[in-house]
Order: sequence, then structure tokens, then C-alpha cells
Amino acid sequence: LTGKVLPIGGLREKMVAAKGAGITELVVPYENEKDVNEIEEEIKKGITIHYAKTYEDVYLVAFTK
Repeated sequence: LTGKVLPIGGLREKMVAAKGAGITELVVPYENEKDVNEIEEEIKKGITIHYAKTYEDVYLVAFTK
């Protein structure tokens, strides 16, 4: 409960599912940036990726514009 955003697994599959659902913005743990770089451009096309280290980073993307 420190507010730190932890890395996740299966990022490629989650991105494919999000794209299929019409989601255009994703918040990804900062530690998964290297995984995002390995994902094919076709999957990332049309998706804005925000990296988060803390809950505050997630909050700023999810609840402000």
C-alpha cells in the first residue's frame, strides 16, 4: 500500500484486448517500458501510452484532462 505501480505480465495480450475493445489510452507501469518497446507497431498504432510510477500518475491520467 505504498502507492507504487508494480510491473505486470502479459502486456502484449492486454494491449491487443484493449485495442479490440476500442480503448485508445493506456496506463502502463513505468517498469514495463522495455516490454512496450518490443511490441509490434501495428498493435500500438492508435493507442496513447502513459507510463506510471505511482498512483498519483495514474490518477492524473484517469481523472484529469
